[in-house]
Amino acid sequence: MKRLDQILRSTDTNKVFGKTTLKIIGITDDSRKVKPGYLFVAVKGNTVDGHSFIKQAIQNGASVVVGEVKPKPSWLKKTCYIQTNDTREALGKIASAWNEHPCKKLKVIGITGTKGKSTTAYILHDLLKTKYKVGSITSIAAKIGSLDYDTGLHVTNPGPIQLHSFLKKMVDEGCEYAILEVTSHGLDQKRTAGVEFDTAVITNIKHEHLDYHKTFEAYRDAKIKLFDNVKKAVINKDDDCYGIIIKRLSEETSIIAYSTYNKADYLATYQKTNNRMQFQIKEDLKEYVLDTEMIGDYNVANFAAAIAVARNENVDWKDIKESVKSLQTPSGRLEKVDNNRGINIYIDFAHTPDSLEKVLTFLRNRHPKNRLISVFGCASERDILKRPMMGKISTEIADISIYTAEDPRQESINKILDEISSGVDENAEELIDQKTEQNKRYYKRIPERSDAIFFALHSLAKKGDTIVFCGKGHEESMAYNGVEHPWSDRQWIETSLKQDLKRSAVILVADKGTRLIGEDAKV
Repeated sequence: MKRLDQILRSTDTNKVFGKTTLKIIGITDDSRKVKPGYLFVAVKGNTVDGHSFIKQAIQNGASVVVGEVKPKPSWLKKTCYIQTNDTREALGKIASAWNEHPCKKLKVIGITGTKGKSTTAYILHDLLKTKYKVGSITSIAAKIGSLDYDTGLHVTNPGPIQLHSFLKKMVDEGCEYAILEVTSHGLDQKRTAGVEFDTAVITNIKHEHLDYHKTFEAYRDAKIKLFDNVKKAVINKDDDCYGIIIKRLSEETSIIAYSTYNKADYLATYQKTNNRMQFQIKEDLKEYVLDTEMIGDYNVANFAAAIAVARNENVDWKDIKESVKSLQTPSGRLEKVDNNRGINIYIDFAHTPDSLEKVLTFLRNRHPKNRLISVFGCASERDILKRPMMGKISTEIADISIYTAEDPRQESINKILDEISSGVDENAEELIDQKTEQNKRYYKRIPERSDAIFFALHSLAKKGDTIVFCGKGHEESMAYNGVEHPWSDRQWIETSLKQDLKRSAVILVADKGTRLIGEDAKV
């Protein structure tokens, strides 16, 4: 419970209609969660405007309402109303105040980029914890102390209320550092409002999310917002946006550059991969050779970014070497699935043209003598321009490409597969049955992801072949027609591998089921 005037001290307001000595017992931006004594913030969303639910919030007992519009006389009879220019910004600052400004007690490191955010955050968490107590919030989970907390389905940046609540938990657990994976959506929608970043890290800026940002420049500028007023900026010198980013920085911001082929403060070079990976990092005039279980030559840049931060937070090289040596692959990032059939099976989160190309190229070079099978889709309500690009990339590199579902949401899965297929390499052929010829490339459309996985494992893969299932990674749901269905690539792969193909059955489907509604038949 806190007094309203205490909460409002850090919030820019235009007008206050009512007493500010009221005691508040909770805060929310969801009118359905309002209880007597609550403060409700009306936020304009992309599809819903919270101002439409002010009446409902008041009926549910809101003591205080924060909004951008002028209050109606009927509202003021039952509640205190705070008018502000930006309720998104206000919500973050109110959430920070409600949780006693946890960022003032933590060193907060924000990591953004098109790809590599989660992996870099994962590596950095392990490096920093050799010397400090650390918490982190990524698309995989919120990790505080010894516990992992679910952040929600398809969520990287939790909303401000949940975010500041997690930061408060970190403070309560004695954490000194907080690592936050930050998306362009999160920055544009001010989900990190109220967070004071000490260090900002960027991995890269590539083609993605143009469905939301409309132009690459708008997408890039949303990412760069993370660097406003930070003390340290850790930037990938290999990225095309490096020069633009450093021009936007404050004069007080220290620039720390890392690279895999340019002169930089931290230059990392890939050496070799067997069952483990070796790479070298040069700091000043000294060179350090590191060895890790995490494979993938593209991960060398992620290690360079994380090590650059850790070194600037005074983590010793000895501790860095030990940490990197024992570090295992994070969930859903080139994660290998053991099996007794002699197939190389991987799960990866690659869902952009650039990341798909890097994963397939690495696996092609790692297993050059046998076939490479790529299984992936493209999510709905995301950048549609990447669909033919990914179809082309996969058919250029993989021997067999299977296009399938990846969160179709409200969109026709066949439409999505049509758009992926429109970009296939001109030399690739559609796979009609299981018969393939050497040195030819094929593609096949299988709308249901479970069927695609089963087909790849049982109808295509032979001993020595490599299969990579891309796009879902660590995620545990699949979105169809507004419903999040339980789903795990790993779980279905393991289930499929256990199938007894000597048994047969006839299954009669007598009910539509949620996923069968629509013009696309399941059977």
